[in-house]
Amino acid sequence: MKNPRTFATQIAFLLIPVAISLAVAAILVTAVGRDPLEVVDALWKGAFKDSRKVGGVVNFWIPLTLVSIGLVVTFRAGLWNIGVEGQMMMGAIFASWGAQYLLWDASMSPLLNLALIALSALGGMFWAFIVGALKIRLGVNEIFGGVALNALVNVISIYMISGPWQPRIGGSAQGTEPFPVPALLPEFSKTFPVNIFMIFLVFAAFVVVMVMLNATRWGLNLKAVGVNMRSALLLGVATERTSMSAFLVCGALAGIAGSYRVLFTFDNLRPLASGGIGFLGLLVVLLLSIRLLWVPLITFAFAAILTGSTRLQIAPSLKLDSSLAGVMQGMLVLFVILFQGVREVFFPGALSDAGDDAIEDSVSAVVEEQR
Repeated sequence: MKNPRTFATQIAFLLIPVAISLAVAAILVTAVGRDPLEVVDALWKGAFKDSRKVGGVVNFWIPLTLVSIGLVVTFRAGLWNIGVEGQMMMGAIFASWGAQYLLWDASMSPLLNLALIALSALGGMFWAFIVGALKIRLGVNEIFGGVALNALVNVISIYMISGPWQPRIGGSAQGTEPFPVPALLPEFSKTFPVNIFMIFLVFAAFVVVMVMLNATRWGLNLKAVGVNMRSALLLGVATERTSMSAFLVCGALAGIAGSYRVLFTFDNLRPLASGGIGFLGLLVVLLLSIRLLWVPLITFAFAAILTGSTRLQIAPSLKLDSSLAGVMQGMLVLFVILFQGVREVFFPGALSDAGDDAIEDSVSAVVEEQR
C-alpha cells in the first residue's frame, strides 16, 4: 500500500517544476516587453476560439496520444524507443502505398480505411521489429538503432515521393499527388474537421493498454523487465520476447498515428510527415514518468499549446514567434527531469515502492504459474 507521505512527495515533485516552468516563461515574455496574460489569452483563442480551432487541437492530439500510449509500453519495459518517429513514418508509407494501389469503390470506403489503418500498423511494427532485433540479437542499443532507422525512413520517403510516387506533373520532393477520396479518412463536419472513428480508436487503445499493463501477466513481465532485466530472467520471465512485444505494440500505435497524418491531416505523403510528434511523445512520457492514466490529458494540453501558439505571430499586440510554445514545453520537461533527479537523491523512498511492487508482483505471478 502506498505511503501517504510518499504520495504527497510525488505530487509535490510534479507540481513544483510545473509552477517553476510557468514562472520562467512569464519572465521571458516580460523581458521582451509583452504581457504574459496576453500570451495566455492568445494561446486560448488560438486553440479554443471556435469549433474549427478545437478540431485542429484534436487532430494534433490523436497521433500524439497514440504515440505516447505506445511509448509508455516501451518505457515500462525499460526501453528508450527513440525510433518511434521512424515507426510513424513507416506506418505513413505503408498507408500511402495502400491509398494509391488499393483502388476500391467509393461504397467500400470504410473497409478501405480499416485496411489502410491495418497496413500502417504493420508498417510501424515492421520498423519497430528491426529496432528490437538489433537490440536483442546484435546488442545494438535501441537509441542508436532508432536514430539510424529514423534517418533511413526519411530517405526512403523522399525517394518514394520524388521517384515511384512522384506527381504526374513531374518529379518533386514536396509530396505525392493527393490520395483518392475513398482512401481518405472522412471529417465529421466542415465546422469540426476531425475523424470520429480515430477518436474512438485512441480511447480504445488507451483502455486496452491500461488493462494489459495493470491486469495481465504480460504487464507484470514488462514491469519486471523494466526494473531489473537480470532479476526478471532469473524469475522465469521471457525477457527477449517481452521486450520485443513492447516494441511491436509501440510500433503498431505509432504506425496508426502516421496513417492519420497522411490520410487526414495532409491527404498525401510528404517528407517528415510525422512532424516531430514522435519526439514530442517522448517528452510527454518523460513528463509523466510512464503514468498512462494522465496521457490523454497531458497530450491534449500539449496539442492545445502548440495549436494555439500560431496565434502568437498574428496577434497585433504580441508578434511573438510560435516557437515560444516549444520553449515552454522544453522547460517543463527539463524541470520535471531535474526534480526527478533531486527526488532520487533526497527522497529515494518515493521511488522504491513502485519498483519493489513490480518485482513482488512478478514473483507472485511466477509462483502462481508454477503451482
